[in-house]
Amino acid sequence: MTPQDIEKKYGFEFPLLYKQLEAEGMLNVGEYGPNWSSEVYPKLKENPPLLLHSYDFELLTLEGVNEEIKQLRDPEDYRQIRKEFKFIPFAQSYGGDHYCFFLNEEKNGEMPIVFLSHDAVEADYLAKNLQDFIFKMFLTDMAYFDNEDVSDQELKNNLESMFRTHKKYLTHQQQDILQNILNREIIDYEISFSYGNEEAKGLLTDDEKNILLNEIIPFDKMGTSFEYSDEE
Repeated sequence: MTPQDIEKKYGFEFPLLYKQLEAEGMLNVGEYGPNWSSEVYPKLKENPPLLLHSYDFELLTLEGVNEEIKQLRDPEDYRQIRKEFKFIPFAQSYGGDHYCFFLNEEKNGEMPIVFLSHDAVEADYLAKNLQDFIFKMFLTDMAYFDNEDVSDQELKNNLESMFRTHKKYLTHQQQDILQNILNREIIDYEISFSYGNEEAKGLLTDDEKNILLNEIIPFDKMGTSFEYSDEE
């Protein structure tokens, strides 16, 4: 299956960047199955496809994209998505929520990325387009080194490998920022919440990450959400 097959079937067009990523092998994650982690992942690790090492992100194959679109548009689907909303999922969280292109707000071939939660029946705006979303995911991964199964150094190595295969898809400004952060040492810091502080570690702080997001990829809807279903 190709992106063009899906476009023809459902009557829309993917962003040009997504089709470029597909043409250049960046959407090739192999076939998911019980042996994917042990047999497929090691072969992809050194030349990561789209956001392979990002936290809570699992890229859908094109066959998976086709199946998930069909599921989301099924009148019998438990989420009961309003007919006026057109979501095109391209990845999912480990809990089964979806990262989607939001077709309703397409402009000049670009469309926002939203996170479709199946528990809260809400869609959260993440970035105004796919390029900015990739940059945002990098910054987020760089700010939170919280995988207990992988050493801090391996997490940094994974980010460096991912940056090498992804940088051509980012702006020069985005590339420079990420490269400078990758040159840093890992730091310990605290994140302030209403209930108190939590310890964290990464290559930049949560506050610095948020400042960079607002400065480099401003989007007035980032961090806002809307209900996509009338179901409670």
